[in-house]
Amino acid sequence: MTTAAMRRYAAEIYRLQEYRNFVSISDLSEHLCVSLQAISRMIRRLKTGGYILHEPYRGVRLTQEGEVIALPAIRRHRLIEVYLVRKMNFGWHEVHEVTDQFELGIDDLLENRIDDLLAHPTRCPHGEPIPTLDGKMPVIKDNSLVESQVGETYRISRVRVHDPDKLRYLGDLGLYPGAAFRALSYAPFNGPVHIQVDRQEVVLSHELAAGLFVEAHTT
Repeated sequence: MTTAAMRRYAAEIYRLQEYRNFVSISDLSEHLCVSLQAISRMIRRLKTGGYILHEPYRGVRLTQEGEVIALPAIRRHRLIEVYLVRKMNFGWHEVHEVTDQFELGIDDLLENRIDDLLAHPTRCPHGEPIPTLDGKMPVIKDNSLVESQVGETYRISRVRVHDPDKLRYLGDLGLYPGAAFRALSYAPFNGPVHIQVDRQEVVLSHELAAGLFVEAHTT
């Protein structure tokens, strides 16, 4: 029998392991804002249930069974983020933490009503795919902005940035999912990235540009 806390931990591991093969205990503690002791207790529960693989000095990774309990939690979280932005006028930089509290009172019935009310969205406000009701994660084929080609035009697919201040800054620049821009130049050695948005040149740090995932844009 899985608990809401177990599903929440599994969902966070799923998100973090998209960036790396194994998720360290310290990274998990930082992103969930809980102590290392609490993380260690939950890791033991998830491992006992067969939901994770745990390798000392490397960290944890979900098993197939772990993904089964993670994806519904991710679906609920991302649906609520859409609801908060579209219906309650929250900014996209606010919704992640607000959703963590809001979703505690949501059951399957309310989740399905929210999905219907929103006309079944497929992406969250940051462009991340929303798992289907039957627990499938849609495949998104995009690449980081820092891997794109100078002179080409792209469309932002996902914004994989979590810091609220950075999200607010990107929003002020109009760099939301769906926004089109032209890649102008890339400084060497992880230097700044220059792009053109609505005829205006914008300079981004390499770190910030790396969090923008893009697709080729055709007009």
